[in-house]
Amino acid sequence: MKRTVIKIDEDLCNGCGACVTGCHEGALQLVDGKAVMISDLYCDGLGACIGECPVDAISFEEREAQPYSEEAVIKRMIPKGEKVILAHLKHLKDHNELDLLRQGIECLKEYEVNIDLSVISEQVHKKGGAPSACGCPGSMMREVEPVVSAKYAPVTTAIVQPSQLRQFPVQLHLLNPNAGFLQGSNLLLAADCTAFASGDFHNRFLKGKALAIACPKLDSNIQVYIDKLTEMIDVAQVDTLTVLVMEVPCCGGLVRIAQAARAQAQRNVPMKVVVLSVQGEVKKEEWI
Repeated sequence: MKRTVIKIDEDLCNGCGACVTGCHEGALQLVDGKAVMISDLYCDGLGACIGECPVDAISFEEREAQPYSEEAVIKRMIPKGEKVILAHLKHLKDHNELDLLRQGIECLKEYEVNIDLSVISEQVHKKGGAPSACGCPGSMMREVEPVVSAKYAPVTTAIVQPSQLRQFPVQLHLLNPNAGFLQGSNLLLAADCTAFASGDFHNRFLKGKALAIACPKLDSNIQVYIDKLTEMIDVAQVDTLTVLVMEVPCCGGLVRIAQAARAQAQRNVPMKVVVLSVQGEVKKEEWI
């Protein structure tokens, strides 16, 4: 059957083993200093390992693969103990894979494994989002409750808020590093989804900045992005670089792209990373 599983770039993999630790299902092992998938049977396609990889060597691919087996995973985990099993079940719950979660709990009962499932079991019976179609944490379907607070009061005026966009195009592949609007600018490198998550994107993040948007998961030719950003730092001599990303693991790739460009550049431009929740709230903001 065709399904989404992870793919490891052996050339990029540095053998650190972080992905192996992050994969509770046991689908990954280190062999001859490289991470390898030992069996499609154990890969749930949810991508916990992607967020653990420091060199962006892991991605998703859709290919012919053995169907994932929750029973096989549970049997493999039982000798590892209660903490590993609970981490796996929480992993399923966090991604709204409720059918697999129920299967896992039933398997534990069948094999007479007695662990405290009270917190996990409560979540199974509550309303959850639909399972992700592709298994990617960033693609997991969920309903987002709007944030209502005094800080973000609803706009009741009929006055149209002006756009703060200063240039076009905005997609990083289409930008010319020599463009006049980039010269000495404060550059905002934003993940595609951020403008839709943040209700005040224009005034809070874009105002006074040049803009480049990109998706580290779906866009191709990532090295081109690194080279372009390097030129923007050295040739256009951007003054600051702000990287705006979502909280999902795959968005971390955009931060790594920016860091690689800065490391490759001759100038050491100040860089700030801002992480948004799916509700558009700032979860983290720091200069790195």
